[in-house]
This record gives sequence, C-alpha cells and structure tokens, in this order.
Amino acid sequence: MVDIADIAARLDAAARDARAIPQITGQEGELALNDAYDIQRAVIDHRLARGATLVGVKMGFTSEAKMVQMGLKDQIWGRLTSDMVVADGGVLDRTRFIHPRVEPEVAVRLKAPLTGTVNYDEALAAVDAVAPALEVIDSRYENFRFALGDVVADNASSSAFVVGPWLPAETDLADVAMEMSVDGAVVERGSSDAILGDPIRSLIAAARLAGAAGLTLQPGWTVMLGGATAAAAIGSAGSVSLEAGRLGRVGFTIAGGGA
Repeated sequence: MVDIADIAARLDAAARDARAIPQITGQEGELALNDAYDIQRAVIDHRLARGATLVGVKMGFTSEAKMVQMGLKDQIWGRLTSDMVVADGGVLDRTRFIHPRVEPEVAVRLKAPLTGTVNYDEALAAVDAVAPALEVIDSRYENFRFALGDVVADNASSSAFVVGPWLPAETDLADVAMEMSVDGAVVERGSSDAILGDPIRSLIAAARLAGAAGLTLQPGWTVMLGGATAAAAIGSAGSVSLEAGRLGRVGFTIAGGGA
C-alpha cells in the first residue's frame, strides 16, 4: 500500500532543501495515477500550511508528439502556488532549485469559474486576459529521471513561473511565434500551435482534469497552458527571455550559484 503522507513529505523536503531524491518508482513500485495525484495534493498541502495560497494550475504533456513518445492518451496537470510566482523582469534565486529548466508558454487569467466538461466557447468566455509566460521546471528526482507517476506526484515538475504583461482576452493565440533566449542567445524556437494545436484546447483539458479531482478553476487564477518548445537547462545562466510575437516579451534574471 502506498504511503501518501510519507512520499509527500519526502518530496516537500526535497523541494525546500533543493536536494534531489531517488525516484519513487523502483523504491515503492510503480505509482498508480490516482495515488500520484493524491501525493501531489498532499505536497501542496504542506505549502499551504506554511502560508502559500493556490493561484492556478499548470498543464503538462500538451505536445501531441510528446504524448505519443510517452505512450500517453491525456495531459497531466499540477498546481500553482503563490510562492512560485516570479515577477516579470524579476530575479530567480538559483539556490532554490536542483537542476532547473525553463520553457516558453502561454498563460491565461480567468474571470469566471471553470470546471468539468466545457466546450471551446465556454472556455474562451471564462478568460479575462492572456499573456506570454515562462515556466521553471525542476524535478525533485536525481538526474531528472522519472516515470509518469513520479512526475505527477512531483507537481508535474512545476517550480516557478513568470507571466508577462496581460493582454485582452480577444488576443489571437493561434500560431504565435515563440523565441526563447538564455543569456541573449536563442535556444528554442516554436509556435503556440504546439500546445495541443490551440492553447484554448489546453484550458478545456485543465477544466476537465482539475474538475475530476474536485477542483474548480477560480476567477483570478492563472492557467499555464503548456510548453511551446522543449525545455532548456538554466545551468549557470544569468537571464532568460521570451519574445512571443503579438503577445510581447517576458523575462527574468538569475542570481545565486550555478548548476
């Protein structure tokens, strides 16, 4: 029987101490997806007990090619908390992370609750604003190696996020060119269409998956809709930026030790 509380405590300590631990699969046996999401919720409960608040959700495996590669038929999701927020143009403390990577994304802010099975128009009607964004992912497992249950339990590797200037909800999210740079050099290029073919489809999935877990997406929450390209390692870099066509620019600088 899986010890939800014990595994959650281990993952929470690994995140707080920026110390990698062995992946759960192999130690405890393969984690069933429902157990993994229970562990994720328990990990987040530790943060909430320390004073953080829920501010949104993030989507993972939103690339159809990645899903095929991983043998998956659905996306995964994680929770965003207030202690994960880095201001646009702000400073990311490198010492808080183990082996951080960054990926370019599209974010939406909600103006109405969203949960369960919704159609495209209903999802779009709940959007208050859209923005370019960067997500810092940082697996708590050694060598960034994990099975599906491991990564879900680890909050889908989500660790920090940066959202650029908010734009009107009517801003077209289709085929936005994404160019991410580390220390001024372009490291990844892609398009918003890599996010399930249309980022709003990822919002629909977020409402469905969170709703199945009893969570309603709330007004004011941010939903990170998934990576538009592969993630890039931060290493000892000093800055990361994203140029996202009509959505504009977002970025941050990095302080603290190197990789």
